[in-house]
Amino acid sequence: MKMERISENPVNTIFLERWSPRAYDATPMPEHDLLTILEAARWAPSAFNVQPWRFVYAHRGDAHWQRFLSLLDDFNRSWAQHASALVFVLSDTVMPGDGDRVAKVSRTNSFDAGAAWAQLALQTTLLGYQAHAMAGINFEAVRKALSVPKQYKVEIAVAVGTRADRSNLPIELQEREQPSQRFSLDEIAFAGSFLKGEA
Repeated sequence: MKMERISENPVNTIFLERWSPRAYDATPMPEHDLLTILEAARWAPSAFNVQPWRFVYAHRGDAHWQRFLSLLDDFNRSWAQHASALVFVLSDTVMPGDGDRVAKVSRTNSFDAGAAWAQLALQTTLLGYQAHAMAGINFEAVRKALSVPKQYKVEIAVAVGTRADRSNLPIELQEREQPSQRFSLDEIAFAGSFLKGEA
């Protein structure tokens, strides 16, 4: 049974429609759809507008697909193999210098890459697909297999595709195949200080 998502305050329905399924139907995705998804991610905000995110992707069935799948852990590979595309999200750990500042270690690269991932996920939903981010990857193998420069951090992998019926999943995953709920707003947002009642 599908769990209904209801916001406590009015938000656009896209925020409730976006979720992270595991059941995909293994259909190909047109190149222009994936490029549109990455285009949305490109327009994310970032500190000093340095845009630290980078995306390395493969379409199912192309020359890179099996190599990309091999970089996922066994659990994620078991369902992500039916996605239409896989995207690895990287971030530049160096804040570049300019005329007023020297290059230094970035404190915001992962935060900014997360903003890009969020825009990627929302655009995916707008196009009628769904995206599922995965931390269950072989990080060092990703670095080697995708020729990731040393200054870039491997953040996450993302499966993108068209949802399939939950019956396509192993029985132990079928129960989990529904949109998740969120903490209530008063559990995560505090006026004045983190601890209630303290100034």
